[in-house]
Amino acid sequence: MKNVIRVLVVDDSASVRKTLSDILNSDPQIKVIASASDPYIAANRIRAEVPDVITLDLEMPRMDGLTFLKRLMGQMPTPVVVCSSFAAGGSGDAFRALEYGAVEVIRKPRLGTKTFLEESKVLLCDAVKAAYMTREKKGRAASLQVQPKLTADAVLPKPKAAKVTARTERVIVVGASTGGTEAIKVFLDGMPADAPGIVIVQHMPEQFTTAFAKRLDGTSMMSVKEAEDGDRVERGRALIAPGNLHTLLKMSDGGYSVEVKDGPLVSRHRPSVDVLFRSAARCAGKNAVGVIMTGMGDDGAKGMLEMKEAGARTIAQDHETCVVFGMPYEAIKLGGADKTLPLESIGKEVLRS
Repeated sequence: MKNVIRVLVVDDSASVRKTLSDILNSDPQIKVIASASDPYIAANRIRAEVPDVITLDLEMPRMDGLTFLKRLMGQMPTPVVVCSSFAAGGSGDAFRALEYGAVEVIRKPRLGTKTFLEESKVLLCDAVKAAYMTREKKGRAASLQVQPKLTADAVLPKPKAAKVTARTERVIVVGASTGGTEAIKVFLDGMPADAPGIVIVQHMPEQFTTAFAKRLDGTSMMSVKEAEDGDRVERGRALIAPGNLHTLLKMSDGGYSVEVKDGPLVSRHRPSVDVLFRSAARCAGKNAVGVIMTGMGDDGAKGMLEMKEAGARTIAQDHETCVVFGMPYEAIKLGGADKTLPLESIGKEVLRS
């Protein structure tokens, strides 16, 4: 079969290795070629056959995952998906993994309900495909395109007619996935302290978004925090959607606020960019600016089109500056993007009157 992705699974738990292997092998586009209980065994497996993608735990005996990752990237750069358990405060290691060259960081699947295991399969397989696309960046991710499970209708029904808002305050909504942590940092670093309110969906696990927001708050002139239900969207503030919860924009006392809620995976994600963008189309209309950045899949494409149809300005990150040109490509193909720009130009366009 064309484009079968060969994966090496590295984890010290035999049961986890089996679970991950079973999940990955259930996807016809993925094949686990080997597994390893620690980095030394992994190194021997790589000598025998170089994988396309490696899934890597961070807590392992003899050598921790971060040390292995750093050495791997220095000697034989390979797309890596960190698949680990994140205790409170453990997101610092996850950020270091991204700094060392990991493509994605996801939460290790746990035993649970059928729905939970099905969602874990979606997230893990999509992460591996996204990692593979960073190696095959010449393409448009079309050959590994994933199909969404549910649309934004599952969380926020599409209105029969667009509501016209009388407000004039501008609001910016942003969506990103693979490669987005750095793209969002670049974007926010270019925002002045009095920039319009911003709401951001970045696909990442619970707890990770808290640390992500704190890191951005330390470098941006804007105030950045993880969104909480009822938070005001106002000038000088950027809100990051919490991992594993949808975040919606809503009208509130003459301005905007956010609603944070549970719900099914939408376009294979929670939080979903489609949900945020639809909510912006409904309550902000022409006063909104939508930005879709690097990422695998098509989350946000339909929502961006709805924003454009409601009068909002819409911007997609270009191919050259994307880590994975999936989400922007789908938005452009659907006709939802007014402009396609390199990452470093998006901030200026957003602030344009």
